[in-house]
Amino acid sequence: MIAFISFDPFYLMMVLPFFLLGLYAQFKVKSAFTQMAQVPARMSGAQAARRMLDSAGLQHVPIEMVGGHLSDHYDPRGKVIRLSQEVHQGHSMAAVGVACHEAGHALQDAQKYAPLVVRNLAVPVASFGSNAGMLLLMFGMIAQIQPLILIGILGFAATVFFQLVNLPVEFNASSRAREQLVTYGIINGNEEQYVAKVLNAAALTYVAATLQAVMTLLYLVLRYAGGGRDE
Repeated sequence: MIAFISFDPFYLMMVLPFFLLGLYAQFKVKSAFTQMAQVPARMSGAQAARRMLDSAGLQHVPIEMVGGHLSDHYDPRGKVIRLSQEVHQGHSMAAVGVACHEAGHALQDAQKYAPLVVRNLAVPVASFGSNAGMLLLMFGMIAQIQPLILIGILGFAATVFFQLVNLPVEFNASSRAREQLVTYGIINGNEEQYVAKVLNAAALTYVAATLQAVMTLLYLVLRYAGGGRDE
């Protein structure tokens, strides 16, 4: 996170467990996706997402193919779903699970799902907090300028708030996908467990990242309140 505080034993004690959890979660996502990519589905990821969108009256939401591995996302500004090639064209449980998760975000957007609305509003502030805010925080710590440190902490707090709001957004999108995959006949009830394996692993990455950010923020607040720590 911040190079010059990463050697603080207090910081490591607070954050390291969740950093390791994040590494484990990333491993689980890749492992689950690779495993479930071998389990065939009756349609491609793009076809599954299209059926889910059309059934919800969202025929106007396009599905595009983009480069990259697991680069799948829903763009609320362009109102478009973008799927990596392996998800867009893949006829597997992994592909339909990921694709329909992104379709779940499109449904949230169309229905004005409150946490998604809040998350989208928080994006500019969170972007500042993860960029300019962190630079101000580091400079303030190096130069021991307390107002800059406080501004940096507030900026980082906005990023943490974004991640906290993002949790219910992601969980809800996965819940919608798992339910509607069965409802619309994309998979049968016995196959839902395969999709769940991928989506649950992905959810763990969000949880780990959020916990790591929360503990980092707590560390920064304690350090600021104590006037700095030199250990």
